[in-house]
Amino acid sequence: MSAPNRATLWGRVLVDELAKGGLEAVCIAPGSRSTPLTVAFAAHPEIDVYSHLDERSAAYFALGRARRTGEPTALVCTSGTAAANFHPAVMEADRARVPLLVLTADRPHELRDSGANQTVDQVKLYGDAVRWDAELPDPEADERKVRTLRTTAARALSETTGTEPGPVHLNCPFRKPLEPLEVDGAVPDDFAETLAGRGREGAFVETESGTQTLADEQYETLLEALRTADRPLIVAGPADPADLGRLDPVTVVDVADRVGAPILADPLSGLRFGSHVDRDRSQDGDGTVVRGGYDGYVDALSAPDVVLRVGASPTSKPLRHFLRDAEARQFVIDPAGAWREATFTATDLLAASPDAVFAGLEERLEDEDADPNEEWLAEFDAAERTHWRVRNAALEADALEAEPFEGAILAAVLERAPDPATVFVSNSMPIRDADRFGRPRDAGLTVLANRGASGIDGITSTALGAGSATDEPLVLVTGDLAFYHDANGLLAVERCGVDATIVLLNNDGGGIFHKLPIEEFEPPFTDQFKTPHGLEFDALGDLYGLEFERVTPAEFADAYERSLATDGTQVLALEFDSEANHRRRDALAARVRDAIRE
Repeated sequence: MSAPNRATLWGRVLVDELAKGGLEAVCIAPGSRSTPLTVAFAAHPEIDVYSHLDERSAAYFALGRARRTGEPTALVCTSGTAAANFHPAVMEADRARVPLLVLTADRPHELRDSGANQTVDQVKLYGDAVRWDAELPDPEADERKVRTLRTTAARALSETTGTEPGPVHLNCPFRKPLEPLEVDGAVPDDFAETLAGRGREGAFVETESGTQTLADEQYETLLEALRTADRPLIVAGPADPADLGRLDPVTVVDVADRVGAPILADPLSGLRFGSHVDRDRSQDGDGTVVRGGYDGYVDALSAPDVVLRVGASPTSKPLRHFLRDAEARQFVIDPAGAWREATFTATDLLAASPDAVFAGLEERLEDEDADPNEEWLAEFDAAERTHWRVRNAALEADALEAEPFEGAILAAVLERAPDPATVFVSNSMPIRDADRFGRPRDAGLTVLANRGASGIDGITSTALGAGSATDEPLVLVTGDLAFYHDANGLLAVERCGVDATIVLLNNDGGGIFHKLPIEEFEPPFTDQFKTPHGLEFDALGDLYGLEFERVTPAEFADAYERSLATDGTQVLALEFDSEANHRRRDALAARVRDAIRE
């Protein structure tokens, strides 16, 4: 590979190797020290480049794209505090197992710790939040060094999608000139003919990962537990990005059918929505093996005796407590063999890929094994029917006229979303309402959220990043604080060409704090926890070229469907009383439990 100077050579070789390794997209924030990387990425025909003015928004956009695809997205920034602004998204990627490749440009070694402008210590900047980190050698037209660079690039990509996917950090020092200016003798004319200069036909190092499965004796242990269980249960928590594309819902449902296990499917599990949901499992034809809304009734059910768990910790706190209090054998499947079970009640950790485990169970379960406990299944059927009956009565349009309710909006978003669609849901109350009021549906909905570190920063950018990776309609449901936190991210609507329907639930502050005992202490509750802001967000529509519409909950369904049928990005803003909504959620849950116990 030829180049006019060493920094340009380094940028071209690194980007060339990343493209050969399969990298398809990069998010770049502008800066001087990163010029060799920016110029190389911008010139490469096989990599999509997304330009962002704000590093934090750039990082979350990359996070969203990688979460939606399950494949790494790269990030580029200049030196100094720019790299620190990537850190929140790196933390989320770490906890949520999202593959990110972070490339931070840096000053050369001789300028460090010297008072030189915009120079900070960027080595191991992200600590143990990354799967692997390395500092690239100083650019030089040396064949061995360039082979090292190519090998490092190949390894970095591989590490992002390893057994436990996640972020990887490469710190990239550059000396001037940073632009592609000619420097006599810096790069020999024949360097492009060397192995290092031209690279290999494909990636310099091809990495192949096998599938982790269980040994025969381990399958027998699991099968024996499921076959002999009186009240088996499958719990699917939020899926890792890699598992969204690998774990076959039909296989999971087939295994559940054969052992008589209801499936409690988190809205982020990849199992609550899809064609498999219509597979009937109830005697009266009014239920399926996949359950939703359990947050409102799970604590009224009998305890299971065997639980098979997959995915991260469930969104639902009542479900987590239900599992905590059950005296049951609990098998947790995790491909990395990680301890993601915060109730500390799991009895068995199966370090294997969920898709491999369920495929193995399906293969080994015989038809004659199926002897489900019909009373156990009927208990779930009755509880779920009661939940949806009470919910539907409370969410009718005439009820919403008198009592605006946030839960009704999440129910409508998921019931009326196009098939297919990508729906991104903010943390705090929106994701909890999606869990409680999002009914299982025969539709190709990919529901996403940032549940790794569960912050409310970067929500808009993450959603738009996810939308950039698909042609499906994109819906974002966000609260007012999350919307405020990431207003900068709205620039990506025009700059990165992503359209969305944004549903803004404005309850003027931190409504989730009404769920905590601190609510009883006034002061400081209102001023220091709920923190009402009194902001009007309409002006953001003019600032970012969005259509902004205020609607009532009773008007929402019609406005939502109009937006989905309209090009461009619309913000549908609704206002709520957070305290009243908190009381209403509690009252609904109590009514469901009372009805089930009668």
